Amino acid sequence: MRQATITRRATAAALAGILAGVPVTTSCEAYGQQAAGDGTYTLKIQSDIVLTNVVVRDKKTGAIVKGLKASDFTILENGKPQAISSFDFQTVDEAVALNENATVSGKSASIADLVNGNFAADPKQLKDHRLIVMFFDLSSMQPEDIDRAVESATDYINKKMQPADLVALVSMSTALSMDQDFTADKAALLRGVGRYNGTEGTGFANGNEGGNSGGTSDDSSSFTADDSEYNALNTDRELYAIRTIAKSLERVDQRKSLLYFSGGLTRQGIENQASMRAATNAAVRANMAIYSVDSRGLQALPPVGDASKGSLRGTAAYSGGAMQSQLDTNFGSQEVLATLSSDTGGKAFFDSNDFGPVFQQIQRDTEAYYILGYRSSNTARDGSYRRLTVKLNRNDAKLEYRPGYYAPADFQHQKTEDRELALTEQMRSDLPATDVALYLQALYFRLADNRFFIPVSLIVPGSQIPFVKNGDRDKATIDVIGQIKNAQGIIVGNARDTIKLALDQTQQVQRKNIQYSTGFTLAPGRYHLKFVVRENETGRMGSFETDLQVPDLKKIPLKLSSIVLASQQTPNTAKKATNPLIRDGVEWIPNVPHVFRQDQHLYLLYEVYDPTRQKADSTAPAPSPGLNRRPAGAVKVLTNIEFLSGGVKVYETPLVEADAVNIPDREAVAFQFDVPLSQLKPGVYICQVNVIDDAGGSFSFPRLALRIQAPAAAPQTVSTATGQ
Repeated sequence: MRQATITRRATAAALAGILAGVPVTTSCEAYGQQAAGDGTYTLKIQSDIVLTNVVVRDKKTGAIVKGLKASDFTILENGKPQAISSFDFQTVDEAVALNENATVSGKSASIADLVNGNFAADPKQLKDHRLIVMFFDLSSMQPEDIDRAVESATDYINKKMQPADLVALVSMSTALSMDQDFTADKAALLRGVGRYNGTEGTGFANGNEGGNSGGTSDDSSSFTADDSEYNALNTDRELYAIRTIAKSLERVDQRKSLLYFSGGLTRQGIENQASMRAATNAAVRANMAIYSVDSRGLQALPPVGDASKGSLRGTAAYSGGAMQSQLDTNFGSQEVLATLSSDTGGKAFFDSNDFGPVFQQIQRDTEAYYILGYRSSNTARDGSYRRLTVKLNRNDAKLEYRPGYYAPADFQHQKTEDRELALTEQMRSDLPATDVALYLQALYFRLADNRFFIPVSLIVPGSQIPFVKNGDRDKATIDVIGQIKNAQGIIVGNARDTIKLALDQTQQVQRKNIQYSTGFTLAPGRYHLKFVVRENETGRMGSFETDLQVPDLKKIPLKLSSIVLASQQTPNTAKKATNPLIRDGVEWIPNVPHVFRQDQHLYLLYEVYDPTRQKADSTAPAPSPGLNRRPAGAVKVLTNIEFLSGGVKVYETPLVEADAVNIPDREAVAFQFDVPLSQLKPGVYICQVNVIDDAGGSFSFPRLALRIQAPAAAPQTVSTATGQ
């Protein structure tokens, strides 16, 4: 489906990360105190504890060194010693055999458990066990790649899986699915991996590849995210899936190993880099090492390509250019996997058809290890990378540990790509953001028979935006992101702007409304509209979403546009403007809250389409090619405005009669009214618009509520434009 065209204009009615790298288990850094009614004070504290796994081996034999104490270790962060606050030792020798007929959580696995953080519901049962998550990225693998991955997993389960090993199965094809919770039940695991290539039962049911195991139908517990959700702003869905898995395991302190079978990942740009950093940070925070396996195995790369590619043209096949391109592409797809592994303390396995070593490596790395925890003496939440150095008070051992982590970051210290990712995530989230109040209004005007312009206006109260004093100006910036989906859930329109605000201090920013305007060109139908606004001083966000119906006017006797109520008109000399709110060099600024002052004017704008013609007129202009041909002749449309208070008419404008189409390219009769409000007392009114097509015998009487306030009481609106 063709994506809708978009027109953007910002009207400032004063128009106005990922936490990196560390598991959080306690809260301990003082940031404020509050007086209670009895005179006592409550000190609020928040702090992050940094956990790192340390494997200690004898230099000569490679055997695990056991029996060490916290006092035997020294931890340095960026060269500065840190006080160890927690210490634990995990060894598979102490593993307690579990009931092989049940999962750790004691119930059937569902994807809701994964998303809601209930993965492995009883962490105590996981102590002294190896925790291995096998993640099969079916969306990136060819059938032969899946066969190799399943064969290696089956061999491990049958021959190499030890009593201390607890394994979970996760897959992704059209959706992310948790197919098996942590379990020692080999039969259940064999059934699970067998479904990935169809060797167990009948495989996946149609339409459920990568979904709930067993081909069961989706229910309310299913977590289904389609490509449009995963790939917003080129964010790789594989990286998003890894983050989801990591976040579900945060509260389990033990080391986790994610065995990631993939057909390769390719960088797509700056958003991909932000997503990869977010994925690695989430994995480090969850104490999860990623072991990447390129399921393509050892590849032969013919200079002219294989049967999966079209034939080459030119001399590239003979000059070496085609071969170099294949090598670069293959290397690029493996580079992301290698980065994920190295940055999380795991290892990558490429260019081999034998996947057995990866299982041996995981078992070796998690045989026994110490968990050291400390609270960093560096309280800055700047998102910087901090190097870790762990030392032992003896020289006959070597240490294996993660080399560092990313510190937590507040909004002011987030990188640009991380800020963009956070904004995109809020757009994707079902949970609304409510820290910033946001109001929205959407209207519609016909451009052609099956094409409508949808002006969208957002309002944020000026009191919600923390302006910063800068000389004689108050300055702030806000980010706006919007998205519209059709009835099938397909994105048909996007909006993205950063608005810079600068106002004179004398304008009393707190009493201004901040308004943003944009527009979409859509066909008749049902849509879902969502916008997210973020102020860029503290990073607070607000969201607004609503269903939108673009009417099919062919089925309506009197075809009437939306009615615009405005209190401002600003110059706009844009040429060939497709926005019907711009006419005669002036733009109408919709008054979203319908609150007016007595010293203002109320401007009304609306259009009637395809009015009935009374008689033929050979001199009438021809209709636009984009519209159906209609008979020529005079029209007779009557209209006026009434104001009702308490059901009684208190004011009425004179009757206006239109006898001709005044916007011939859209076959429309446009009406504009200018009503001084000084003649109306403060209060709530019903504004009734009377429209009668006298020639066709059709009529419409839409009503809108509005409030009129005294001049000093109503909020004001100041407009600035950011581009058409």
